Amino acid sequence: MDQAELTTELVLSRDIPWETYMSTKLISSTSLQLLRRYDHRSESHRAQLLDDDGPSYVRVFVRVLRDIFKEDTVEYVLALIDEMLAANPKRARLFHDSTLADEDTYEPFLKTKGLSLLIAFLLQKIKCYIALERKLVHTREKLISPFSDNSVRPKNQNGVVSNGEASNGKKPFTTIDDVLIGLVKWLCEQLKKPFHPTRGVPTAINCLATLLKEPVVRSSFVQADGVKLLVPLISPASTQQSIQLLYETCLCIWLLSYYEPAIEYLATSRTLPRLIDVVKSSTKEKVVRVIVLTLKNLMSKGTLGAQMVDLQLPQVVQSLKAQAWSDEDLLEALNSLEEGLKDNIKRLSSFDMYKQEVLLGHLDWSPMHKDPLFWRENITNFEENDFQILRVLITILDTSSDPRTLAVACYDLSQFIQHHPAGRIIVTDLKAKERVMKLMNHENAEVTKNALLCIQRLFLGAKYASFLQV
Repeated sequence: MDQAELTTELVLSRDIPWETYMSTKLISSTSLQLLRRYDHRSESHRAQLLDDDGPSYVRVFVRVLRDIFKEDTVEYVLALIDEMLAANPKRARLFHDSTLADEDTYEPFLKTKGLSLLIAFLLQKIKCYIALERKLVHTREKLISPFSDNSVRPKNQNGVVSNGEASNGKKPFTTIDDVLIGLVKWLCEQLKKPFHPTRGVPTAINCLATLLKEPVVRSSFVQADGVKLLVPLISPASTQQSIQLLYETCLCIWLLSYYEPAIEYLATSRTLPRLIDVVKSSTKEKVVRVIVLTLKNLMSKGTLGAQMVDLQLPQVVQSLKAQAWSDEDLLEALNSLEEGLKDNIKRLSSFDMYKQEVLLGHLDWSPMHKDPLFWRENITNFEENDFQILRVLITILDTSSDPRTLAVACYDLSQFIQHHPAGRIIVTDLKAKERVMKLMNHENAEVTKNALLCIQRLFLGAKYASFLQV
């Protein structure tokens, strides 16, 4: 049977030959007795057994997973663990009980077969218990806290100290970080090649939405180049299933927005345009909320604020604010995002920023270039140092080979002509006309369009320039 179709109830209906395993010395007589008491019993009976001696049963489960490789049996024990944790997630702390200091409780789950079965079967219910165990690992740490260093920590008969480190050169115990790193690797593989055509990706994304709260998971996910696997999943959704997948994908992006190495990738990928496209059309409040919170986090990072302005996010925010949202946190986040965008526009529209861009010789369509207020308020600043910035702008027409830079330079010259009282005369005196006219035959349409606009304004002068369409 396809493992993706397995259910806990179906697997737990199996009869496992425990006696055969004891006769072949794969389990001990003590383990057999415990399994007989627990196997095929009522939920209340099992709960009482776990309350009375939970660590002993966990020890048996771990040893079966470690020593027995028959798939039906592995699935069965995983189902027992699933059922145990589903009934009471706090039982995860049983795996960290001090009496299990001599057991590597994580290692069996990292076996190739064990990990695949664990995810395909247990996580079918979207229960990321390992994340819960991460939070409960402090149970063991508290037990060893009175000891200041490894030299005085108690060792068991195998020479293993309680914090999971091996002495006498023995292999260290598997740590929770080992588990999480292995799990992240597997989840990335599922995003590339799902174990089930319809359940594989949603299961992996759901698990990541829980696990990415952990620093080690964020680091491992970025190192595994996992961020790029999320971007294609950010697209408008209509069905309930696709909306949930979209929400959890955006939740992953939000969690990654707190991690600088991930932000570097988000800034250079299609993440931002996709998020804005989704938030423009989505009516699902939880989707809009998580995207707005993500954009709020990213706004102050590098050039992302400028990109948001360029992608017309201020207009999108205005539209979103006009809608009737019931979530007060969403309304607060929208107001905060709007204020942040205004600050970005103000900062990006300063003449100092403009000077820096021109002097570097790399121009782009940042907000200030097409902002009439910027030109009105700063037009006299162009007169500084004998029109230094204007002279550099004209020089760029000769020296740059970048079509975008040339197009923006032509446009800026047209704006100077329009807004400065003597703009036409100054630009003519600086012999800009001949340089702009050469660009009217440029192979790039954007360059020719803006070169034509500049020449038109140069010939018409400021009086008629405002009638020209940009």
